[in-house]
Amino acid sequence: MKQYRKNDEAFTGLEAAIVLIAFVVVAAVFSYVMLGAGFFTSQKSQEVVHTSVEQASASMEVRGEVYGLNGTATTGGVSNVTKVRFTVALTAGGSPVDINKTVMTYMTADTVQTLTYEATVSATAGNWTVKEQLNDDGDWLLEAGEQFVLDANVPYNYALSADTPFSIEIRPAVGAALGLKRTVPPQVDAVNLLY
Repeated sequence: MKQYRKNDEAFTGLEAAIVLIAFVVVAAVFSYVMLGAGFFTSQKSQEVVHTSVEQASASMEVRGEVYGLNGTATTGGVSNVTKVRFTVALTAGGSPVDINKTVMTYMTADTVQTLTYEATVSATAGNWTVKEQLNDDGDWLLEAGEQFVLDANVPYNYALSADTPFSIEIRPAVGAALGLKRTVPPQVDAVNLLY
């Protein structure tokens, strides 16, 4: 009787080529997927970095001195500061700031109040306004080379007496807030340099 033996010599070159091509195709698809995911991730990381730098960098800075003006508010015959005047401009390389969308907050040891923006130059207590625009092009966008003189009118019941520390925070719609910390001098005159 004849015996048949199992013989693996019949594995041909064509079959080997098919298996090799299948491995190459699978590897190519896998590498394409991995590269695509890597490019997508690095692009998103780059966007996050640019957005966070834009949000974290302060767009505005105070130019010059900060003045406290004495209005009609007196407490027991003692004069108080009722208006804080300062000039803001863009930082070097800062993005333009829409002043209409800026929020200003007034803070003392006794109160924290958001001041309301008022478009008229003669703003009332608890409001803030743009007193003057220097080197401007007629819009309310603070751009490179422009300066805006801002008046922050102290809330009516919280006028600043002598030696009182206070803070004003100016928060644009985009970018970091600008903090302003000052103290009223020991003697309150009509115009006071705040330190």
